[in-house]
Amino acid sequence: MAENKKLVSEITPMDEDFAQWYTDIVKKAELIEYTSVKGCMVIRPYAYAIWENIQRILDGMFKATGHENVCMPMFIPESLLQKEKDHVEGFAPEVAWVTMGGSEKLEDRLCVRPTSETLFCEHYANIVHSYRDLPKLYNQWVSVVRWEKTTRPFLRSREFLWQEGHTIHATAEEAIEETERMLNVYAQFCEEALAMPVVKGRKTDSDKFAGAEATYAIEALMHDGKALQAGTSHYFGDGFAKAFDILYTNKENKQVYPHQTSWGVTTRLIGAIIMTHGDDSGLVLPPAVAPIQVVIVPAAQHKPGVLEKCSEVKDILSKQFRVKLDDSDNSAGWKFSEYEMKGVPVRVELGPRDIEAGQCVVVTRHNREKTFVKLDEIETVIAEKLREVHDGLYNKALENREKRTYACKSIDEINKALAENGDGFVKAMWCGDEACEDKVKELTGVGSRCIPFEQDNISDTCVCCGKPAKQMVYWGKAY
Repeated sequence: MAENKKLVSEITPMDEDFAQWYTDIVKKAELIEYTSVKGCMVIRPYAYAIWENIQRILDGMFKATGHENVCMPMFIPESLLQKEKDHVEGFAPEVAWVTMGGSEKLEDRLCVRPTSETLFCEHYANIVHSYRDLPKLYNQWVSVVRWEKTTRPFLRSREFLWQEGHTIHATAEEAIEETERMLNVYAQFCEEALAMPVVKGRKTDSDKFAGAEATYAIEALMHDGKALQAGTSHYFGDGFAKAFDILYTNKENKQVYPHQTSWGVTTRLIGAIIMTHGDDSGLVLPPAVAPIQVVIVPAAQHKPGVLEKCSEVKDILSKQFRVKLDDSDNSAGWKFSEYEMKGVPVRVELGPRDIEAGQCVVVTRHNREKTFVKLDEIETVIAEKLREVHDGLYNKALENREKRTYACKSIDEINKALAENGDGFVKAMWCGDEACEDKVKELTGVGSRCIPFEQDNISDTCVCCGKPAKQMVYWGKAY
């Protein structure tokens, strides 16, 4: 019975132990369950519903830019994987292999897909023959396996869900344009759907994707000051085409190599949502991806007319929003705690006195602000409140990033800023030498995150060696 049910379990305060706070949320908000295979998790219905909303929005954005969905096999023959040397070397430590088929040993062992560049290349070689066959703008929604040593739910697991876009173009210019366009799609999605501000930029050569000529990324700053790579987009040039002998006849009737891209985001975005917006009461979900946007909690629901009125309100709101009416026998206090834990953006409270007054109470999750709303204005007000939640989350995350971004001119300034203010983004100049990039991390603990498209001239010299600087880099500790 309701009186015997406990309120939602306590969550470790984030300022006390951020890692434990994160683990508490993913467990107590019923997002994941651990399995007997280390590093593999059950994505429970509530978390999968978040992913479905991410998928739905992004898939629409991809299709609006001309992309089609396909599905490649899960297995890659070792002989196929070996065709692109840099690519296979980059993934070798994380590859899981199938060596037996039933009771027989396989002549050519099979890699369990860590990414699908080689599969797409094999396919392109079979279907691309003329300039008329280009471009091919493909995407797939699949799972991949990477045998990570250290795992953490959503952030780093051995099997995870993602989308991977793969495109092939006639010219380098077209492929580069595609690479940058898809990075902008990701940035727009993160800011408009996830309420998460990001920095767009290019990865340094030491940090680019295996086999790529250039890797672009969006970097977000979590509540604790650590960076999270939220999405990447890669320009491959014609390197893969040469390795896989992909040739097409151009308009001048010459055989030439096409140029390729790939780009992807993963279920890591759910971890990003938790660490960007969550608080000590649990999840705080952006309305665009929240499985439940509005929860209706009846007060004194045993009294005549209360549940009937709540059902009427639900029917009205369900025309525009994802709504749940909790008519269970749990106490109202339990329900308040439960849906705060679940991060539901807006709560509607409705009891006998409210019905008599023709109103309800609306509570927004991100700031717990209460508003009395006339029932005949409920649709308009809920829409406004959901926009308020999104804007409030975005502005809070942006404020956190700005507060935790430090412009530094020397190694000493970096160490001082981090010691006095905690982890965050460091903006500092770089000469372009990989040795300096490594030295900065060795001396400060922060690595390069990206070379932002929007450059600031912090100084004229490299933060490490003092030689003339080429670029401003965002540095930080990362998940």
